[in-house]
Amino acid sequence: MPIRRSLVGRTLAVIAIVTLLPARPVAAGGGDWPVVGGDPGGARYSELTQINRENVDRLVPAWTFHTGELDANGNGRTIECTPIVVEGVMYLTTGGLKLVALDAATGEERWRFDPFGDDPAVQGYPHSPTSGGVNRGCAYWSDGQPDGERRVIHGTSDGRLFSLDARTGELDRAFGEQGVRDLRAELDPAVANLGYGPTSAPAVWEDTIIVGVSCGEGPGVAAPGDIRAFDVRTGKQRWSFRTVPRPGEFGAETWDGESWRNRGGANAWSGLTVDAKRGMVFAGLGSAAFDFFGGDRLGENLFANCTIALDARTGGRVWHFQTIHHDLADHDLPTPPNLVTVQHDGRTIDAAAQVTKTGFVYLFDRETGEPLFDIEERPAPASDVPGEQAWPTQPVPVKPPPLAAQTLDESSVTNIGPANREGVLARLKGLRTGEPFEPPSVRGTVIMPGFHGGANWSGASFDPTSGLLFVNVTNCPNIMTLKPAAASDRAYGGFAHYGYIQFRDHEGYPANQPPWGELVAVDLNQGEIAWRVPLGEHPELTARGVPPTGTESFGGSVATAGGLVFIGGTKDERFRAFDSRDGRVLWEHQLDAGGYATPCTYSVGGRQYVVIAAGGAGKQGTRAGDAFVAFALGD
Repeated sequence: MPIRRSLVGRTLAVIAIVTLLPARPVAAGGGDWPVVGGDPGGARYSELTQINRENVDRLVPAWTFHTGELDANGNGRTIECTPIVVEGVMYLTTGGLKLVALDAATGEERWRFDPFGDDPAVQGYPHSPTSGGVNRGCAYWSDGQPDGERRVIHGTSDGRLFSLDARTGELDRAFGEQGVRDLRAELDPAVANLGYGPTSAPAVWEDTIIVGVSCGEGPGVAAPGDIRAFDVRTGKQRWSFRTVPRPGEFGAETWDGESWRNRGGANAWSGLTVDAKRGMVFAGLGSAAFDFFGGDRLGENLFANCTIALDARTGGRVWHFQTIHHDLADHDLPTPPNLVTVQHDGRTIDAAAQVTKTGFVYLFDRETGEPLFDIEERPAPASDVPGEQAWPTQPVPVKPPPLAAQTLDESSVTNIGPANREGVLARLKGLRTGEPFEPPSVRGTVIMPGFHGGANWSGASFDPTSGLLFVNVTNCPNIMTLKPAAASDRAYGGFAHYGYIQFRDHEGYPANQPPWGELVAVDLNQGEIAWRVPLGEHPELTARGVPPTGTESFGGSVATAGGLVFIGGTKDERFRAFDSRDGRVLWEHQLDAGGYATPCTYSVGGRQYVVIAAGGAGKQGTRAGDAFVAFALGD
């Protein structure tokens, strides 16, 4: 098949801008963790070495902060936040969307901001949070002066953006309306009251805040998934990039007729990464609504499912690459690309590494968008649903190899017990399965990888000294069945769906052979898998003699110069440290609730800490918690 290259849109003006702009954001350095991704490019790597392979087994809890948000019955919302740490202060968001500042050495609370509190500026807002009200963190901005301005930027999924004085927690009254920016103000009135708002931390470049949002992805009219930028001092909108182009704009021809109109999805719900030196912002965009039927949006559907690079000053498109054409399986790009530096063909290249729900890693030249390893357009199955036209090919990288299982058939059905296997085989006979990119069907289709990946919003971490990218992947299938829509359903093209059904055996375990969750190290220099190990276990299966199976995971990893990869995320509620060379578990700790968030690591007063949110609950359905737990070396 022909090699597919990225579509690159550049002008001399853009080239001049991205090479000459000064860099002014907070950058990783010293002992801080100033951005949820560790640095603006999202490498999630720390140069700290106090905690290392030789002594990590001495790691013990140093302090625990409780948000106080569990109810009398112990119920609460999951916490997906990665804290940031600047100048000895930790800033975090709670399951209830509060913003809290802590002493990073002790966990003592300094101040707390409630976006639903008593301040008149936050009262009376009529919209409810979307996407379950999750929040993955906040952002920090400084004017760079020793005694100058310090701001914490907090976005909430009800459609608001807040700017607070980092020292006091008071709203910056010069920003927006008394410190609050209503993100819905510019929306078309027809969609302004629908689900809309950030679930991931904003990005900051110079004095510009850049925001991706969560919006509607189901049948029916939805708010747009556009990427937007705002002045950090005033909250005034500086630019907006339309992720679903309109007539006359680049990419409009990939939407049949007026199918672009009031279209949801195609959104940067997972956040953004920034190349501060080049003045470029990067996103991984979600699928177009409706997630499972595209008969009313025929075509490739740009910029859905695209890795996209924008000019941070203007919002102009620099380049993009679409990883799935006309997505029918909710295989969003669930994370922005990691901005990394690799060795390729004897050259040092600044690159963008995009992990995907489909279990692939796409590696691009960061400036041009050219793939560093070939990408083939491979034939994909046709749809048998009336009105649907699945795209005939899909882009698959030649290297690295897939990180997650691509299909489920009789040869890969579960083997944890005879009854488990026989039950799955019986159910499999009536389903559509067997090829990558199988589209949904009326009789039911096995979707593999499932809706949670492959990779998910957990993303990846990168060790620049080894060129290894660390990705936690899930190998759990789903079943998607389309049905004719009832007259009362909000449906496109006359079809609705039965929901996010996981394909499980009679005991509730995934229908395929383990491992169901893995931590995978990818050598980006060579395009090869360096190692892969099960991530997590079901203790009751281990007791039955089944080797560790891995579990689904929600929450990613961080890598350190101490030779470690820290990660929670698993259903067994454990927090682990792996040897970055070979994937051996060097330390683990049983949390009181699942650590379904990405940790951070930092140093204060000469002591290195590793912190993870232990909020439990969420998609894993385990007990809830309300804690942030800090670990450090014991005596």
